[in-house]
Amino acid sequence: CPQAGDPHPGQPYRGGDFFAFLPDNKEGQKTAVLLKKAFEQGLTFQIKSCSGEDRVTWGCIPHKTRWEGGKARNGYPDSHYLQEVCTVL
Repeated sequence: CPQAGDPHPGQPYRGGDFFAFLPDNKEGQKTAVLLKKAFEQGLTFQIKSCSGEDRVTWGCIPHKTRWEGGKARNGYPDSHYLQEVCTVL
């Protein structure tokens, strides 16, 4: 995982829209609580330089950003995702 923090403190950076999906079941709800704690501790996102521009990106915690597409496209189905993300968290 890259170093946390701002690579260029005091300089502007670009934000973005981020969406992630969890199943509405016991395991998904448990994961949501852990993801919320990670967010509150500043672990969900990082600032990276991309093509000479600093921007917000996902951090090291894996997120499902699509309902479809499987593991290869950050989507479902992925039968091991909840176990894997809880291990990371």
